[in-house]
Amino acid sequence: MVKAAKFGGSSLSDADQFRKVAAILQADPTRRFVVVSAPGKRFSGDDKITDLLYKCADLSSRREDFSPAFGPIRERFLSIERDLSIESAHISETLDGIEAELGTGRTSRDYVASRGEFLCAKLMGAYLHVPMVDAAQLIRFTEDGKLDMEATACYCAPLKDLPRAVIPGFYGAMPDGSIRTFSRGGSDITGAIIARAVGADEYENWTDVDGFMMADPRIVPEARTMHAVSYTELRELSYMGASVLHEESIFPVREARIPIHVRNTNHPEASGTWIVNEGTLMKEHRHSIIAGIAGRRGFTMITLTKDNLHKQPGFAYTLLKILDRHDIPVESMPSGIDNLTVVLNDTDIKGKMDQLYHEIRTELKPDTMEIASSIALIATVGHGMARTLGVAARLFTALSAAGVSSRIIDQSPKEMNLIVGVDQRDFENAVRAIYRAFCE
Repeated sequence: MVKAAKFGGSSLSDADQFRKVAAILQADPTRRFVVVSAPGKRFSGDDKITDLLYKCADLSSRREDFSPAFGPIRERFLSIERDLSIESAHISETLDGIEAELGTGRTSRDYVASRGEFLCAKLMGAYLHVPMVDAAQLIRFTEDGKLDMEATACYCAPLKDLPRAVIPGFYGAMPDGSIRTFSRGGSDITGAIIARAVGADEYENWTDVDGFMMADPRIVPEARTMHAVSYTELRELSYMGASVLHEESIFPVREARIPIHVRNTNHPEASGTWIVNEGTLMKEHRHSIIAGIAGRRGFTMITLTKDNLHKQPGFAYTLLKILDRHDIPVESMPSGIDNLTVVLNDTDIKGKMDQLYHEIRTELKPDTMEIASSIALIATVGHGMARTLGVAARLFTALSAAGVSSRIIDQSPKEMNLIVGVDQRDFENAVRAIYRAFCE
């Protein structure tokens, strides 16, 4: 058994958190490969190290004084080093070098931002007495800045021969050796890449929550933690606004069929949430009809009515062409014999509605055209829905009992998700009603 374990910024915010991480790693010798983020917030109102580094980079590029932002970075790392009695990391000298490079005003923003993970990995490696392998030696990008999986696999191959290793997350190297970072949250991607490269049996993603919640706890305080969710379900929930893993961090392990186990550094005895393939989900992990509920506000519905619309094959095509001209994606597109509805994100149509209305009227000549704004979409997601009778009845009965009217209904062909559109004023009430219908 080989595990790759990634620890987020909240798991590494200070010396006490380092001790927790070390205890977790020492408790299971199969956790051989460790990916670390930069230290995060210690308390509300605190600064993340990465945010401070970006600030330093911006100030340096303008040849302005960056010392007010760099001072807290220096003190954070030195305090961790001091509190843990680490002498071999030589953090002070490394910080001096970074500060000197910032002083030139020519250091790239990506390089500066990556130093949080680099310094954290140096500290963790020294604390654990485990070699730190720089991500710039492992993760490779192409000339156009895209992840080069083939080259990365080659550079990561020697990792398998190491008994243990600590790797900084969030960045890699361009073909010329310069540093390039992933988007924010990119340490999740690094963790997944390393898990795949070393052929891990399991990828643990350690954070500050017990796992993913079946509904937003700000709306449903009693929401349970998902025991397990499939990669596909997770993608659906993420798209509809659930706070889950960075989508790009899933693909490396999904392709290799490596399960992800999301766990809490501050509560390691909690069971967490498993992210697995559909087959494993049904055999071992799923005990409920649904995986979870997620939703977003801020949509507008345009409904076009025309007699015998179903006999006009070019009608929908023309409508989509109009939307494409304005670079407006379609969230949902249910239709009937004489009507067709498109659901659009308010952000995408901002400042475009007058022109859109004119072009639709001119080119499609609908009998009626209705526009409804302030719509919220709520998705109920779960593979178990396809094999269970009465799911839709249960959902709509719950909404009716809560006094919520459905403005739109859309179900995927695989019956894995059921989306309802409601007035934004009913959003939270609807989410609570659906949750209680399936989870209580």
